This record gives sequence, C-alpha cells and structure tokens, in this order.
Amino acid sequence: MPAAYGVPTDASGAELLPWSWAVERLVLARNYWICTTRADGRPHAAPVWGLWLDEALWFSTSPESQKGRNLARNPTVLVHLESGDDVVILEGEAEPSRDADALARFVDAYEAKYDYRVDLSNSDTPIYVVRPRIAQTWAESGFPRAAVRWLFD
Repeated sequence: MPAAYGVPTDASGAELLPWSWAVERLVLARNYWICTTRADGRPHAAPVWGLWLDEALWFSTSPESQKGRNLARNPTVLVHLESGDDVVILEGEAEPSRDADALARFVDAYEAKYDYRVDLSNSDTPIYVVRPRIAQTWAESGFPRAAVRWLFD
C-alpha cells in the first residue's frame, strides 16, 4: 500500500489481524465478488455463491457466462467479499476441480449453506477452486494498523 496510507511496514506499531479473522469472514460470507478480465483487457465483476473449503474458495459458473469465458482464457481471478469495512481480498487462479471426494464434500456443504444441491452430473457448469496466492485483509476500525498482506505458496 502507498506509504501515505500509514500502514506499518513491519510489526512495530501494527495490530495485525490473524489469518483466522479472514477465514471466519470467508466461511460466513454469502456472496463472493469474482473479478476477471475480458479478452480486450476490460475488467468484469460479478457476485457468486460459494464456499471456503480446504483453504480455498469454491464456486461454479457457466462456461457461457462472461466470467466463465474470461476464466477459460485467463484463470487469474480476484475475489472480494461484500464488506468494505471488514475487507478480505484474494488473488489466485480459478481451476476446475476434478477431485471426486472434494467435490462430494463441496456439494454437501453447498446444500447446507444455500439449500440448493449442485448437480455434479451437469458437466456444463464446472466447479472452480481458487487457492489464494496473495490476500489482503483489514478492518476499517483498526485501519491502517490492522492492514495485512498475506503471501501463500
């Protein structure tokens, strides 16, 4: 972040939010904003239902949707929760899941959360998994001392 924001560059003076704070918000979120890039470079953002499962965001979308077409061409994605006060932003790549056991857990958890059962036999709607490479978190009430940038392997 720009130095003018006053975000500490080391732990001194910081009140760093733990990753568990972000995970709690990712689990409880109902809608996740998925940001992708069109072929001409223009951004596209749309909300989806999803789950935080196995340290990743899981969601589905039709390959014919704008975000589906964007992901087929460029899997790079940014995910943002709805709150601008308790902020969680993830950057990563959306990859279709092919893990049958994980997909079964996704379907059960999705149904419990949204009262809707995803039909895995419908190959027209892949289930995407986003494992974050970078995350940014902050709470408006503690900003700028509570801003954290996370890097993942």
